Amino acid sequence: MKISKIETFTTQDVGFVRVTAEDGAQGWGQVSTYHSDISALILHRQIAPWALGHDSTDIAGIVDLVPEKEHKFPGSHLFRAIGGLDTALWDMAGKRAGKSVCELLGGKPGRLRAYASSMKRDITPDDEARRFLKLRDQFGFDAFKFRVAAECGHDIDEWPGRTEAIVPAVRKALGDRVALMVDANSGFSPQRAIEVGRMLEDHGVCHFEEPCPYWELEQTREVREALTLDVTGGEQDCYIPIWRHMIEMQAVDIIQPDICYLGGMVRTMRVAAMGAAAGLPCTPHCANWSLVTLFTMHLLRAIPNAGNYLEFSIEEADYYPWQYGLYRKSPYDIVDGHATVSDEPGWGIEIHPDWLSKAQHQVSAWESR
Repeated sequence: MKISKIETFTTQDVGFVRVTAEDGAQGWGQVSTYHSDISALILHRQIAPWALGHDSTDIAGIVDLVPEKEHKFPGSHLFRAIGGLDTALWDMAGKRAGKSVCELLGGKPGRLRAYASSMKRDITPDDEARRFLKLRDQFGFDAFKFRVAAECGHDIDEWPGRTEAIVPAVRKALGDRVALMVDANSGFSPQRAIEVGRMLEDHGVCHFEEPCPYWELEQTREVREALTLDVTGGEQDCYIPIWRHMIEMQAVDIIQPDICYLGGMVRTMRVAAMGAAAGLPCTPHCANWSLVTLFTMHLLRAIPNAGNYLEFSIEEADYYPWQYGLYRKSPYDIVDGHATVSDEPGWGIEIHPDWLSKAQHQVSAWESR
């Protein structure tokens, strides 16, 4: 059945996509968060002309077609928009088959160990440790990630000494039985990253994310080769050739694609497969409670090289006010430190009609000939 209509419902921060086929079947997806209104415009302007009238079951075909047709406009925004179409078509396929997307991808619904992921840098080490203790006791988390360095910080910390203070503070508060991870968000030079990395190793930190500017793969590899803990990255990368190069040159120990940044499930499954062939675990980036975390949950239950954890944001309304009120029922219940992928068809969610009524609505339609 051919795609007959593509609709977007957007704010600046979130953009949901509804795709309708000739037979009336529908599916819900999402363009990437952050400047979603721009991604929605690209979806209607540069993707809908090639998608409308295309076979709705040929997801890989259309995901490959659009970048070729729009080869004059390569870049992150194109893939952030393509992901909205891809994920909506997977939801449609699951509803037609009466299966979850996880099952369509070859996996099984079930539980996933989650880590509590902090996005904050303007928080003291003691306050971060207290926050983690509360989350451990309330939700059963036994793995946590926090921020070091300053974002793209050129070796300048958020404030002097914060990195050296927060690592031992969190370890002391939580004890040795929890897994600790840190994210530097491109904050360090290789020399400084290696220095910090050895301090992390001394405190049993197992995961050092994006230690150097993410676009400088040789710098990241230098850090990985110098340390024994896992050096990780890839969330920003949307080009398959860069992923191939990153994996072949052994720049990281764990790959971290973001499904919405990369362009949807088809492209992320390809990256995960490249990682699997190289023996690399895949622990995707999913930093908020939009659909990106649900997409990631389905992916992790389906790929053979799923990493040890699901990233789960712990930020509340003071940080991400826009991530509230998106669904009739949240798919993100954490019990004993685990999230659960349901067996409901497609993504198994319903976007809240109150949210939709307030969003900007745009439509692109196809007239059959």
